[in-house]
Amino acid sequence: MELILKQDVENLGYKDDLVEVKPGYGRNFLIPAKMAVMATESAKKVLAENLKQRKHKEAKEIENANKTAADLAKVEMKIFTKVGKGNKLFGSINNANISEELAKLGHHVDRKYIQIQGGTVKATGPYSAQIRLHREVVVSFDFEVIAETGK
Repeated sequence: MELILKQDVENLGYKDDLVEVKPGYGRNFLIPAKMAVMATESAKKVLAENLKQRKHKEAKEIENANKTAADLAKVEMKIFTKVGKGNKLFGSINNANISEELAKLGHHVDRKYIQIQGGTVKATGPYSAQIRLHREVVVSFDFEVIAETGK
């Protein structure tokens, strides 16, 4: 079954991509959730026209994403948190925490675009995350989790 995605779908494609999926997945999940529409001939023509018009806008977005990626490469982020025995954290550090810390530094990145290598962080030390600023611009971001000293 051929569909046109109306929004980004993880592990499938990005908005306005033409994708081939199994009929049940399309009929029972993607179309009712308004994530995709059937790829009829008229829908394909409308999509082609929209893609032509958006090409210039896309180039500007990629340029802005590359500038943001260059800015993020200069940032050294250290997250201070409470630590128990053996450098284990009380709780964990996840992509939402990284998004908050980046916002404090003046870089607003939505948490859904941040992916920590190895999942959540549960111990102190250096870590890495992938930040997707645009479908074509993904930056690797290093940060460090440090034990919070007593006040």
